Amino acid sequence: MTLEQLKSAVLALDPENKKAFILDALPELARDAMQDPMFLMRLFPVFLDILQESGIELQQLLQLASLLDPAAKAD
Repeated sequence: MTLEQLKSAVLALDPENKKAFILDALPELARDAMQDPMFLMRLFPVFLDILQESGIELQQLLQLASLLDPAAKAD
């Protein structure tokens, strides 16, 4: 399967299955991607665009992350 075929198949999913796919596949994809620091630099603007389109401000996300981070609670 080519990248384009895979992308088309995922985009053809209904919204609930897209969300399920993201939650299921993202952790494994992230493990591979995190090995490449340059990829992270390419991914960051994509992530910021997603945040901007959703209406969530980066500051709000950081506050939420601090609430969910067990290491932060231990301090």
